[in-house]
Amino acid sequence: MNYLLGAFKPSCNISIAFSDGKTRKQVSLKKENGQMVSIPLFQSQENITGKITVDPLQGKKIDHNGVKIELLGQIEMYFDRGNFYDFTSLVRELDVPGEIYERKTYPFEFSTVEMPYETYNGVNVRLRYVLKVTISRGYAGSIVEYQDFMVRNYSPLPSINNGIKMEVGIEDCLHIEFEYNKSKYHLKDVIIGKIYFLLVRIKIKNMDLEIRRRESTGSGANTHVETETLAKYELMDGAPVRGESIPVRLFLSPYELTPTHRNINNKFSVKYYLNLVLVDEEDRRYFKQQEITIYRLQETS
Repeated sequence: MNYLLGAFKPSCNISIAFSDGKTRKQVSLKKENGQMVSIPLFQSQENITGKITVDPLQGKKIDHNGVKIELLGQIEMYFDRGNFYDFTSLVRELDVPGEIYERKTYPFEFSTVEMPYETYNGVNVRLRYVLKVTISRGYAGSIVEYQDFMVRNYSPLPSINNGIKMEVGIEDCLHIEFEYNKSKYHLKDVIIGKIYFLLVRIKIKNMDLEIRRRESTGSGANTHVETETLAKYELMDGAPVRGESIPVRLFLSPYELTPTHRNINNKFSVKYYLNLVLVDEEDRRYFKQQEITIYRLQETS
């Protein structure tokens, strides 16, 4: 029995090392098993270079039909787990068919790689980038090794960033005007605004501002929407009076936001909303929702 188990062990160790692995910024990634690992961070148009080391186990030789490395950008839907949709697929052939008796190293290079989307781990979908090394073999089965890396893409300050001005009203009972200083915010930004009470004839108990994330996956009849409330900020506790104005100042940096993702490869979207919620003394809720855009601003060192 032990002999049979041993027959299925890989006959070599494969390691994947990035050329600038010791100096490149590392970020944390949560694996499917819940384990946290550190992986290198890249952005679109960078060169991805390094070396592959294939180290046969002592006394083993590897007969193979070729060695290759692929750079893959993939989307996986959790309702279709295990099926990856490749939106980026690059390949480099590293070796022709032959035998490997001893440790062998292969350099690899992918130049100015187009990586249009950010790494994303959501409720029902994930987008990942991996290097995949394959030692092709016939009847013995191929040997495969993966190395994750993360991609973040940065945006400049938007040239146009209009404010938001909206009204909430219940005829002859309530008329509120609210405004926010802009509609596009970076991940470390501050939401600044004001809320004006123009007419108040119902007894308001409290008022909150929420940040909501809406993740949409699939399309048509198979669209699945997941909404999370990421932040809840109490603006007011007690009854307002006509003519009163309440300032809004909400810092985004404490919350785990991502940039807005719009129709990524026709597979998913991630949008953010400011949700103003009023509760009256009879616990009736009134709310007004407004979409905002979140983007990643290049950090200055």
